[in-house]
Amino acid sequence: MARFKLFIEYEGTRYSGWQKQHNSKTVQGTLIRVAEKIFNTSQVDIQGSGRTDSGVHALCQVAHLEAKTMFAPEIIRMKFNDELPYDINILEVEKAHPKFHARHDAVSRSYIYQISRRRTAFGKNYVWWIKDKLNFSAMESASKEFLGMKDFSSFSDDDKEEKSTKVLIESLQLKEAGDLILIRITGSHFLWKMVRRMVGVLAEVGRGKMNTKDIVYFLNTKSNVPAKFTAPPSGLFLEHVLYKNGRPKNELNSFLPVSR
Repeated sequence: MARFKLFIEYEGTRYSGWQKQHNSKTVQGTLIRVAEKIFNTSQVDIQGSGRTDSGVHALCQVAHLEAKTMFAPEIIRMKFNDELPYDINILEVEKAHPKFHARHDAVSRSYIYQISRRRTAFGKNYVWWIKDKLNFSAMESASKEFLGMKDFSSFSDDDKEEKSTKVLIESLQLKEAGDLILIRITGSHFLWKMVRRMVGVLAEVGRGKMNTKDIVYFLNTKSNVPAKFTAPPSGLFLEHVLYKNGRPKNELNSFLPVSR
């Protein structure tokens, strides 16, 4: 069996998340079905660096593919893209070490969330439009409370795949780009719905309905309040997965017309 590293982009609107499910269309499930056709066998395995929720997108998800094949990486990329639907694309394929694991070997991951301060005809599936005026400075200041190793149990539903609710947030950047507010969160890993609840709470800070003391409380005391403010999946993108000797992303930019 050969092992390959896949770099994948997808628009998650039509999918029930990354993880394969028996009765729902998912990104992983779609990739596996295509792989079975390409390699003419059910003996294939594709594992991602992490799960994305229903409706969440990926600018660059990383997965490993295990299959018995003599195809070169570029041939595999072309064969996948010939069969995949329009909203999933293989950016690159690399030969990987036989023991490489897309999830376990990842050092950190970064997500970008896009909040739009105006209604948009083009970017509805890629932003969260907030009608209320947001105090960007208050959001930026409050976001610093998330940095470091913190307990994010208040920001996640029960997650059977994660043994601990403690997560190391390495950096959190906010940027104004035209009518957009961009939020990039980089961490060791992320719990189910965690990023969307962090963004939802920051939006409440921007509205003036919460402050830094509320965030400190949620990080020190288990609370169900952040769940009420879970941001929609449309604005969330898995941006980058970092491995040993890799380079983190630097410039924070949007790719939508609404940012102009």
